[in-house]
Amino acid sequence: MLKKCASRIYMVLIFAFLYLPIIVLIALSFNDSRSKVKWGGFTLRWYTGCFQDEKIMTAFVTTLQVTFLSAIISTLIGTLAALGIASMKKRHQTIYLGATNIPLLNADIVTGISMMLLFVKFIDLGFVTVLLAHITFSIPYVILNVLPKMKQANRSTYEAALDLGATPLYAFYKVTWPEIRPGVFSGFMMAVTMSLDDFSITYFTKGAGVNTLSTMLYTELRKGIKPELYALSTILFFAVLLILLAGNVYPGKKRVATK
Repeated sequence: MLKKCASRIYMVLIFAFLYLPIIVLIALSFNDSRSKVKWGGFTLRWYTGCFQDEKIMTAFVTTLQVTFLSAIISTLIGTLAALGIASMKKRHQTIYLGATNIPLLNADIVTGISMMLLFVKFIDLGFVTVLLAHITFSIPYVILNVLPKMKQANRSTYEAALDLGATPLYAFYKVTWPEIRPGVFSGFMMAVTMSLDDFSITYFTKGAGVNTLSTMLYTELRKGIKPELYALSTILFFAVLLILLAGNVYPGKKRVATK
């Protein structure tokens, strides 16, 4: 009984440590006072001011462009890479998966600096370099989501479709694609989340005048904390939360529907 009670207290403390600061942030975004310790009543004016701020909205548009362009491109490349890796021999799969895991294990600051040094040799830092950087670090997440689905797919069914006269593209669309679609969708959602949440790599690869929401927040916080930033941070938190929920719930529903 004592061990069970202690484990529950431990879990409560862990979750409080993780989520209490976020709860405080959300509460402050609705506080009518600029004070961080005094409640001045409920208000939505910080959210209104957030969407009326030209600097915030410019960063917001840039973030959406980078996020969805990088997620779409990295999903296409990552899916094709997963198809290629799945068709390799075991030894070659191990080599390529090891190469895929390196960007995941590498520190963001190291990745950011190395990309910056590479980009400045060929092109000026700007929107394009940020987009290329986001595509690069998103591809491994897509591969790791699609590859397990490829291993679960029945290769014999695909070959049977070819024997019955289907073209490779038609057989892929009718046989392979329905089986790997949940993994592709999860990879896309993961790419969106990682791109939306990234700061370090974006900071080192962006040029002057180019800001995503994360880099803009960092710049503004150095000048002083404004309540509009509480509202923006709250919006970002719930946006990422919804994306993660969608990425986890959708594959589960697809599995139930196919049973």
